[in-house]
Formats: sequence, C-alpha cells, structure tokens
Amino acid sequence: MTASHDVVIIGGGGAGLRAAIAIAEHNPRLSIAIVSKVYPMRSHTVSAEGGAAAVAGPGDSLDEHAYDTVSGSDWLCDQDAVEAFVEEAPRELLQLEHWGCPWSRRPDGRIAVRAFGGMTNNRTWFAADKTGFHMLHTLFQTALSYRDIVRYDEWFATTLLVDDGKVCGVVAIELATGRVETILASAVIVCTGGCGRVYPFTTNANINTGDGMALAYRAGAPLKDMEFVQYHPTGLPFTGILITEAARAEGGWLLNKDGYRYLQDYDLGTPSPVPVMRSMELGPRDRLSQAFVHELDKGRTVGTPYGHVVHLDIRHLGADLIDTKLPFVRELCTKYQNIDPVRELIPVRPVVHYMMGGIHTDIHGATPLEGLYAVGEVACVSINGANRLGSNSLPELLVFGARAGRAAAEYASSATARETSAVLARGRAEQDRLKRKLARHAEGSERIAPIRTEMQETLEASAGIYRDGDSLAKGADKVRELRERFGCACLDDHSRAFNTELVAVLELSCMLDVAECIITCALAREESRGAHQRTDFPARNDERFLAHSMIHRQKDGSGRVSYLPVTITRWPPGERIYGR
Repeated sequence: MTASHDVVIIGGGGAGLRAAIAIAEHNPRLSIAIVSKVYPMRSHTVSAEGGAAAVAGPGDSLDEHAYDTVSGSDWLCDQDAVEAFVEEAPRELLQLEHWGCPWSRRPDGRIAVRAFGGMTNNRTWFAADKTGFHMLHTLFQTALSYRDIVRYDEWFATTLLVDDGKVCGVVAIELATGRVETILASAVIVCTGGCGRVYPFTTNANINTGDGMALAYRAGAPLKDMEFVQYHPTGLPFTGILITEAARAEGGWLLNKDGYRYLQDYDLGTPSPVPVMRSMELGPRDRLSQAFVHELDKGRTVGTPYGHVVHLDIRHLGADLIDTKLPFVRELCTKYQNIDPVRELIPVRPVVHYMMGGIHTDIHGATPLEGLYAVGEVACVSINGANRLGSNSLPELLVFGARAGRAAAEYASSATARETSAVLARGRAEQDRLKRKLARHAEGSERIAPIRTEMQETLEASAGIYRDGDSLAKGADKVRELRERFGCACLDDHSRAFNTELVAVLELSCMLDVAECIITCALAREESRGAHQRTDFPARNDERFLAHSMIHRQKDGSGRVSYLPVTITRWPPGERIYGR
C-alpha cells in the first residue's frame, strides 16, 4: 500500500511535535505526517525531569549562556549554532508558556529558575521535576489543534526511500496489524531520539535504540561525533532510572562511603565563579562521572548487588522543599529503592544518559542528503560538542525543531513527491523483505537476546567512561562478530499483530550499526576531550582533533571516518577551569 504527504516526521516526541507545529504555521497547505513507534505521550521527552535552560532576566546574558555551552562542550561545539540557540531559547520557552506549559514560579509571579551543572547563572526553567512531561503534554495538545497533522501512532519506520540522491519517503510497518506501507514525501525529518540502549545500564527507555541514526546512516547521511557518550552521575542502581540534576541544583550533596563530599578533591573544570563548595556538585556531567571512577579505584565507594555506588544526600533540604520542587525524586526513590530521601541517603552511580553525536546537520537541521532533516538527540547540529550541559537538550529540540520544520516546509513547498517507478520498486522490495522476515522459520542457532546482551557488555567494557586503544580494538572485533551472528538470527514468532520479537530484531539491527559507529569513531580519536577519555592519550589535542568526526557508511557496510573543522566565531579554545 502507498500513502503520500508533503512532509513525514519520524518520531512523535518533543522535537517531532515542535517541527510539525512549525510546518503547519509556516504553510498551512502542507500535509504533515508523524510516524511514531509509540503513542506521542510515551516518547522519551516525557522522562526529562530537571528543566530547560534559557536566559530569563537581569543578572544573566546570552553571551554567558553561550560561553558556558562552548566551555562545557570542551570547544567541540559549533559556535554559530550555539549563538543561534541561546538567542532563540528564551522565545521558545515563552511560547510554550503561551501554549499552556505550567512553569514553576517565584513568589512574585515571575518564572522560577534553578542552577544546573556547568552553568554560571541560574537559568534553568522548570515545572517542578516533571519538566519533560509538561513540555511534551503542551506540545501534543497544541499539535492536536492542527488538522493537517496526521499521526501514524505505533508504526515503525524501517527504511528511508532515496532516489537520485534525494529522500522521497519511508517504509513503515503498523505494529498492531503487521501491515507494511510505503509513505511518500517531499521531505523527511528524523526525530527519533537517542540510542542509550546500546549500553546495558542507561536512563533511556526501551524505545531508544538508535533507529533514526541507523536509517539516515544506511541512506547515505554521515553520523557526527558518535564517540561522545554522556554518562549522568546519578542513576539508581539496577534500574538506571535518573535522579535529576535538579536534586543537586537545589543543594544535594554527593558523598562517598565515608560520608565525605569527595568532589572537592577534583578539578571539575566548570567556569563557575561561585565558591567551589557550592559548585562542585554542579560541575559538568563528564567530570562528575569520571570522579566516581576515581573514587571507585581508591576504594571509597559502596558495594551493592548492582554495582558500586556513592550516595546523594538531600535530607538537609527538608520535606517541604522536596515535596514542592522534587516530588518525582521522592516518588522514584520510594517506589524503586524503597527509601524515603527525606530521611535516607539515595544510592547512585553513573549511567549512560545522552548521545552528543548523531546525524550530521546544518544550523537548519538539513543533512547532506537532499530532503532529509534531523532534530533532537538523534541529530548533531552541534551545540553539545564533547559534553552536553544539563538542561540544554530540551530547549535544543524546541529551537532546532522549529528551525528544521520551517526549512522542511520551505523545501516541500517547492518540491514534489517523487512517485517514480524506482521509488515504488524500492518500497515494494522493503515490504517483501519484512514479509520474508516474518515468514522465516527458526532454523538458525542464534537468538536475539544473547546478541543484544553481548553487544551492550562490549560497549560498556570498550567504550565506557574511560577507553583505550586495545579495549576499543577488541570491541570493534566483537561487534563485527555479533553482526555476523545476527545474520543467522531467526524469529520464533510469526504472528502479524504486535509482533514484539520482530520489533526487537529491527531495533537490534539498528543498535549494531550504531555500536559499530561509536567504537570506530572512538578508536580514531586519539585524544581525551569531554566525555571521550582515552587513558592512552590523556591530553586534549587541538592541533589534530579540534574537529568533528564524520563516519560514512561504505558499500561493504563498514564505516569510514573523516573530520570536519569546528566552527569558531568568538571564543578560541581554552582550558575548562574555575574562573575566567
């Protein structure tokens, strides 16, 4: 079957919804489709807790927000993108309020802001500690008012259709029925989020399997800066559920097994002018996660059945503040750890949280592949460089979601859907491939789960908080072996309705591509910068590596790495140190 729209958006989270609204506002005559493998309100944006960064008034400035972002990125971000981002972020957050987002407020009625890691000023807007939920709800309700936005809820996009170097649609499978459909479009925007599930211990939901990255990579678009994987310093053991940075922003302490605030012993490299004892828990996430590893090596962490932990202490904040500003933290601790943070310490450990890398785009979300755009964590514009500052990701999906939406609308307004015989033939070929996969009998010796587990363990061991050439090379060999074994994996479930085993196979295929890209790029970058720490190359090397890694898929399926210069407008590379 075949459908046709002017613009197809893959992913129904915050980035996808913001892009859809921007398209509808820019050109109401365009037909817009959102293809999402989950109902939009179940997208991963809903899990963001802490807040969204934007300059909110006197005492702060766009230049300070930009400098914090550039320094936090270890100078690997593109400064033209950062400047556009910090300028447009306040307008986007104010627009959300006009659409109904219930930002928390100060007693005088003005927007409340809190401190966040790596930020020199209090500039993080928040809605208690359920910011992502309220933002996503607001965007979803707003999108419902536009009749030209058609939703394909619980549809899995399996391939991008490309003809003569132009993207002209997608093929997707409806999970409820197994029906496979070719959806033609003049422009496609990928907004599928990150790929944290390539690691075993992550804050990411089960849906974050790198689908969009793999789709673009296979279609011919390069991925950028894939070696930069952010660990968040405070995840709950066993589950990996995030304890938001807001807990530390409100005054929480990180303590080792001796009850000592160990971060005072480390150079966290934050540009904060505030006293060290206040700012250390609010250092950049890469440095806090690395400090945990050092405490572990010194025997100062606490052993548990689910790995070593340190403690987050918010008891001194009091029940009133916790229930007002951190109610979700208390709920998570009560339900998943059986502790009450008002009276007890919270066990935490670093956990994979965010991908700084993704599909290479320009400042308008356009990829090198004509007609293809990307926004949010799936993309790399790049404002995050080697390390993302907390609370920058939510305004990023708004600012660049709007930009990509307008750019795609302009492109689609002057283009036509390419319903050529070649495009339709590629669509039919993908439909046949999926049908054959469903019909296959379980004659192979391989099962999906062991391959997935071994992949995750390989990524953690070879491309974790600290890496070296030997472990990365072994990881690359292991992933290649897993790809070969995956070719022999078969389905036991041949039903068409909600075939979760088929979804798992499709997701694992994407994760293996992404895993290979992460390791290949990490092996090529022989320096330490931000979240990429090579113990065999411990220094930052601006002469060779002040550049974005770009990995292109070759005909044999392997990746080729090249480098693209970083855009520097106003702030030359410097050290990440206290003060300026």
